[in-house]
Amino acid sequence: MARTNSLNPVSFEKLIISMVWLINGLFCKVLDFEPRHQQIVATILDQEHARTLTVLIGLAEIVMAVWILTGFRSRLNAITQIAVIITMNIIEFQVVPDLLLWGRFNIVFALLFSAFIYYTEFVRYKKARPQI
Repeated sequence: MARTNSLNPVSFEKLIISMVWLINGLFCKVLDFEPRHQQIVATILDQEHARTLTVLIGLAEIVMAVWILTGFRSRLNAITQIAVIITMNIIEFQVVPDLLLWGRFNIVFALLFSAFIYYTEFVRYKKARPQI
C-alpha cells in the first residue's frame, strides 16, 4: 500500500500551540508590543543589535507557528519546540530572571508547555498515525 503525503486537519491542541508561537513572535517581538523581550535579547545576546535580533527571533517563531499548522514532520517539529523552549528558559533563568514575567517561576510554565507539546504529539495522537 502506498503511503500518502496528505496532511491531517489541525487539532485544537496544535492550534493553541501554534498561537502561542505566533503571538510571541509577531506581537511581542516583531511588532514590539512587549519591550521586555528586546531587553532580554539585549542582555543575553547583543545590546547593539538587539532590535534586529529580536525581530529575527520573532520571525523564527512565526515560522514555527506555520510549521506546526502544516503538520509537516510533526514529531521533529515537537522535538524542536521542546528543545528551543527548554534551552531558552534555562538561559533566561540563569541570566535574566528579573526580566521574566514570573521571574524564575517562568521555567515551570516552560516545562508545562513542553509537556503539553509532548503529550499532544507523542501520546494523544500516537494512535492516529500509522507506524512506519
